[in-house]
Amino acid sequence: MIGHGAAALIGRILKVMTKSAGSRRHLPSSPFNRQAPASPPPEQFDVGDRVSHDQFGLGRVIGVEGEHAVLIDFSGRQGRILSPFSKLTKL
Repeated sequence: MIGHGAAALIGRILKVMTKSAGSRRHLPSSPFNRQAPASPPPEQFDVGDRVSHDQFGLGRVIGVEGEHAVLIDFSGRQGRILSPFSKLTKL
């Protein structure tokens, strides 16, 4: 159990801590005000391009479905990779 004096002390500390610290200054040079860098545009693939995939390995583009997907032949195994092509790099 907390004694009457300790409870009063805790009550005073909580009152002091709940006061507003005032308005905050926002400095324009602060590193926290920076916008995120723009992401690079998605890579464009053409039929016949040699590519490397993180999971499937080396392959050749056999079809392009606009900016949405590419069809790739990975040594006899075909795969359809959807955009964004984060695991696919053009060689």
